Amino acid sequence: MSIARNLTTGAPYPLGAHWDGRGVNFALVAPHARAVELCLFDAEGHGELARLALPGNEHGVWHGYLEGGEPGLVYGYRVDGPYAPQHGHRFNPNKVLLDPYARLVVGQYRGQDGFNGHDASNARQPDPADNAAIALKARVVHEPYDWRGDTPPRVPLAETILYEVHPKGLTQRHPDVAARSRGTYAGLASTAMLDHLQTLGVTTVSLLPVHHRADEARLQRAELSNYWGYSSIAFFAPETRYWSGRQGSTPISEFRDMVRALHTRHIEVILDVVYNHTAETDEHGPTLSFRGIDNALYYRLRADNAALYENWTGCGNCLDLAEPRVLQLVMDSLRYWVEEMHVDGFRFDLAPILARGAHSFSATAAFLTAVRQDPVLARVKLIAEPWDIGPDGYQLGRFPAGWLEWNDRYRDTMRAFWLHQERSLGDFARCFAASSDCFRHDTRLPSASVNFIAAHDGFTLRDLVSYNHKHNDANGEHNRDGHHHNHSWNCGVEGETTDHAVLRLRTLLQRALLATLFFSQGTPMLLAGDEIGRTQRGNNNAYGQDNAVSWLDWAEADLELAAYTARLIALRKRYPALRHAHWYDGAPQADGHPDIAWLTPDGHALTVAEWEARSRCCIGIRLGAAGDEPCLLLFNARAHAVDFTLPRGAWRVLLDSADPGIEPYPAEVRLTVPAHGVLMAVSSADATRSP
Repeated sequence: MSIARNLTTGAPYPLGAHWDGRGVNFALVAPHARAVELCLFDAEGHGELARLALPGNEHGVWHGYLEGGEPGLVYGYRVDGPYAPQHGHRFNPNKVLLDPYARLVVGQYRGQDGFNGHDASNARQPDPADNAAIALKARVVHEPYDWRGDTPPRVPLAETILYEVHPKGLTQRHPDVAARSRGTYAGLASTAMLDHLQTLGVTTVSLLPVHHRADEARLQRAELSNYWGYSSIAFFAPETRYWSGRQGSTPISEFRDMVRALHTRHIEVILDVVYNHTAETDEHGPTLSFRGIDNALYYRLRADNAALYENWTGCGNCLDLAEPRVLQLVMDSLRYWVEEMHVDGFRFDLAPILARGAHSFSATAAFLTAVRQDPVLARVKLIAEPWDIGPDGYQLGRFPAGWLEWNDRYRDTMRAFWLHQERSLGDFARCFAASSDCFRHDTRLPSASVNFIAAHDGFTLRDLVSYNHKHNDANGEHNRDGHHHNHSWNCGVEGETTDHAVLRLRTLLQRALLATLFFSQGTPMLLAGDEIGRTQRGNNNAYGQDNAVSWLDWAEADLELAAYTARLIALRKRYPALRHAHWYDGAPQADGHPDIAWLTPDGHALTVAEWEARSRCCIGIRLGAAGDEPCLLLFNARAHAVDFTLPRGAWRVLLDSADPGIEPYPAEVRLTVPAHGVLMAVSSADATRSP
């Protein structure tokens, strides 16, 4: 490609590289820089062809226009300025830097020494080695796409059922997915996968991070990778490792194909996004992009020593969203994924960091305020992981109206109730009712509580009932990593076993936990693979395991458990009482019953003492707001069967977690709930009997 070798001034907006049909405009935010050079490379990104000084600088935005520049052009930046870590500046023009607005990344970071910003023998001096040949670069992108009338499913919050999934692990071992498509965006869009998701009944796929990542050097030295993807370096670029490479496609088009395919099945796509830190880690980490462009602008630096980074993420650094230009970057990225890639929402990793001022979290922080008023983002689903490791970092229930939050209190309470009988009925009931003590404020709804039993971080559901202890030796950290308190129970044998009694008990507990999840108020989230009995062999922190430890094993799928899970979801969809859009408060309804009633096995309302007693592990719940068919749920966490006296009315049993194959049958005055069991019944207009 023949192009001009000089730049005209161009424009400071939009940021990034944009082709207008005649050439490419480049714009980069670097207010503390003295000079910026645009570096042009060959198509593979190995050979540097030219260095062109950006001639424009307006309010800290360096810009220039390349006449004749075309899509496909590979470029990077060299940014000059003071190398003074004690003042927060780490400029080093020997390093080629990735554009933060890159739409497509060329190359991968492989832990090479050439990315060191400082001299190995003198940390006060910049590293003199030039890394142009190995640096990450961006490719100019202009990819029109025919969405063929695609429209967002816009599943109502009260009807949302989340399915948390890794974009590679879901299909890497699926026999009905074409070999070349396994582990890719195309694999997720395959007929086999779409059929599974639709049969299961989930409404919303929540993908682990798909932004282009750079795996930490220490993981690469251990022959591992950041498989979960929480090491982003390019917030606009899809990870190329999940691209099939098939002819005629690109990572961008294949991602769009996936979204469109899921939308045709009325399934939403949510992205797990990591705007709290980057893959550049701490002061010893690589210089890939932000650090070399304007370290003091992008990162939160220690007030007592600007050579060091605040580390409220545990990953070495924190992006500073209190800085308007960094906030702009994040907002531009979010809008790009909604408008150009058609995603339906986001789950924000370590979300309190995004809403911190100088130190403290604020529900009116600039980021939360910007999202709330944004006409694009106000229409999509927003989910917070409501904790970080910074000061006062646990913020469950404190995000503003419109946000959903991962509810780890729900996870721990339900695990402890079913596996150890360690929670009171009051604890169980509060979590069952969408944790109203946390979320019922400022017009927030029950859907704000994202309920889960298992997530990517921790034991799978099967491992939860198979291991007392974590077994993370494969991670290379001497089993020190991962959660130490999992509320798990191995049912008498640690790990795999052929003991039929143990296996039966594990099956009962998995079914009870799943029934609790899908019958609870709030937004349920299922970890991909829990419906087929996936195990990680006791590894509760498999973040670096891009192998059979993490990939779903479809050949060993528990099809009975999958069918049972689909039935639970179908019941939730069929009966609005199980997914009530508003708060239950015990108010009497037209039929004389309260909209929610909490009952002892004897059929009486719970007393104060019974609410708080930890020895009681059985509870009945009658649900029925105006216009909804009343539902009755009976929970028995004891190791023996318990008889329940049913509330007034005629009931028909639809589900017995201990025997999912039963046909519906009319209930008598009393019902026996099996050990570790859940029964669901609905009001039967055809049955008549005395109370």
